[in-house]
Amino acid sequence: MTNIAEPFVPRQQELVMNLPPTFDSFASERQHRKERLAGALRIFGKLGFSEGVAGHITARDPELTDHFWVNPFGMNFRHVRVSDLILVNHAGEVVEGSRPVNRAAFVIHAAVHAARPDVIAAAHAHSLYGKAYSSLGRTLDPITQDACVFFEDHVLVSEGGGRIVLDEEEGRVLARGLGQHKAAIHQNHGLFTVGQSVDEAAWWFITMERSCQAQLIAEAAGTPLHVDAEGARYTRDQTGYPLAGWFSFQPMWDDIVRTDPELFE
Repeated sequence: MTNIAEPFVPRQQELVMNLPPTFDSFASERQHRKERLAGALRIFGKLGFSEGVAGHITARDPELTDHFWVNPFGMNFRHVRVSDLILVNHAGEVVEGSRPVNRAAFVIHAAVHAARPDVIAAAHAHSLYGKAYSSLGRTLDPITQDACVFFEDHVLVSEGGGRIVLDEEEGRVLARGLGQHKAAIHQNHGLFTVGQSVDEAAWWFITMERSCQAQLIAEAAGTPLHVDAEGARYTRDQTGYPLAGWFSFQPMWDDIVRTDPELFE
């Protein structure tokens, strides 16, 4: 029995932290990546990132590492299900699935996946603010905490900007320009982000698009002040690493699972 003369100290509950799952087989990891890919595409559609047939997210297959899963060419982002995804090899051949692959998706993503073994997923879409900002021919400034995520970790790729990427060498140019960064602004084209998970790549794209929007709005109103370099690097180091990107995506994942359960079909 507790001595009522002693102060009551409630037992602290063990905190449960949401962390990326681990897998015991290629099959289970493949299924997980495909589910996240279908969900991320639906989120892109929900956020208005679609522009006709443009835009794609890819996820490297965990077993066939020179193959990646991608959304079918010409299919609405909001309608993509796991069963709709197609598997493409680095020769551009559809290995699994019955629909065609976007040639630009193959050219860009195959080059990036080949150049960056650490990249599991890559995202690109013709989102409004990303393509508007890309016409300025400059990288993002550290004017907000969110924009600091990309401080010294994104690049401008001007070569081939505005020209539809259909040639494999053009894809390699973009991959070389990206280097080891998490994101690139392809001049007169739009945003391109990568990550060690679908969740991370998708989140970097979403928050980069919003940072482009914030900077365009701020500069329309006046001259925005910058976070100093030391502060920008500190913020980037605290919020711009792979697990942080993965974690930031989880509320959006929880929402799309609730509103679009058919994505798992």
